[in-house]
Amino acid sequence: MRADMYDLLSALLARPPAAALLKGLAELEGDETPLGQSVNMLARLARGATAAAATREFNALFIGVGRGEVLPFASYYMTGFLNELPLSKLRSDMARLRILRSEDVSEPEDGLASLCDMMAGLIRGRFGTPATLSRQKEFFNTHIGPWAAHCFGDMEKAKSAVIYDAVGRLGKEFMTIEAETLRMVE
Repeated sequence: MRADMYDLLSALLARPPAAALLKGLAELEGDETPLGQSVNMLARLARGATAAAATREFNALFIGVGRGEVLPFASYYMTGFLNELPLSKLRSDMARLRILRSEDVSEPEDGLASLCDMMAGLIRGRFGTPATLSRQKEFFNTHIGPWAAHCFGDMEKAKSAVIYDAVGRLGKEFMTIEAETLRMVE
């Protein structure tokens, strides 16, 4: 289930949600927990969204004219600049873990979409043997945990956010749960 959540977040952050993804999101059902309420909010907003509106929102948030409202990159959140030490550390870890850069992505590898995809891949074993919980914890604590919840919080508060308000809430809740879960791993 953790890998499913990482895959969902990666899909929502990598590109604007297409009509098929919006339809799938509209069918989600959460419970009364904070995470479940975020799922319900995302489903409700997806039911009222069009792919064109979601694309405009995505572009305003992450691309913009010059830059979007949110720069979802580890280097930016951890240092204030793009392409800094967190990216270098990630590239070293990617080499060690045999994770190859996707040829069709031009953005730096420390983007939140890419990191969520990598974490899902570590859990599922897309890069070889599934990573141990200790290795997942190390990757999370180094590359995702220090900044992702803050980034999701910024999405939630962004002026252009409608669907991404719910994505921000969902991501922030999930990161809180993930940090607590992995904290218990020795």
